[in-house]
Amino acid sequence: MKVERFKKAELNEYCKKLGIETKGKKKSDLIDAVYNHQRAEIDEAIKSGNGLDLLKLKISHLSDEYANNLREKIDTRREEMKADNNSHYLIYRVLGISNNEGSLIDEYQNIGRFLYKYAGSFLEEAASLCLFFANSKGGKTTVENTEGKKPKIFEIDFLNGNDAVELKWRDATTDGDHIMKEHTRVKVIKEHGYKPIRIMFYYPQREQAIKIQETLKTLYSGVDGEYYAGDDAWNYLTKISGYNLKSILTKIAERRENEAENN
Repeated sequence: MKVERFKKAELNEYCKKLGIETKGKKKSDLIDAVYNHQRAEIDEAIKSGNGLDLLKLKISHLSDEYANNLREKIDTRREEMKADNNSHYLIYRVLGISNNEGSLIDEYQNIGRFLYKYAGSFLEEAASLCLFFANSKGGKTTVENTEGKKPKIFEIDFLNGNDAVELKWRDATTDGDHIMKEHTRVKVIKEHGYKPIRIMFYYPQREQAIKIQETLKTLYSGVDGEYYAGDDAWNYLTKISGYNLKSILTKIAERRENEAENN
């Protein structure tokens, strides 16, 4: 998990596990120390020819953390829902949905929100990890909004040389305002001298969302940027990082399925 999300106490404990001195250090100092520790570990693994093995191990551990946290969130919400007021099921019944169906719909709607959030965060972090293994100088950064006051800054998921890479697991928005916001973001990035690149691993399936993506693709092309979606996105990440993330994730998924069958 990204150490920026840790509270100070959690970060202290994490650093101690890594053998990093924490006494008298601010949170920002500890975050820098963690990244320096990781960079040294990665550089040593690559130097000794074990870069791919370390990347697989880190992504596997990352998936375990996300899976465990997701399961905990789901279990907690299920317990919370047992005390919910279900008087709205009357309207469900009026519309032909039984109490049992309504209960399942509400449960999976809640689970779905957690799943989509965790799926996106995990895939984007795993992709960033591939890029970080390939480029020790790259990483997340921000640029000042030169086109307006809100937001004050725009975030770049990974600055890979001069390429401002935006990572998306899937973008199924149908909001027309999304185009205007993205247009401003891409224009600002271009004005800062970077090349906007969008990597979206899964293409939406609904007509309106697809139209939004087609417009965004044209938008990137208009500023000499690049847009990759679906298989093109996976292939592009493999090309620029040297690591086949989809293959790594497929093996992790197969391992989890085998573990589930044996339990």
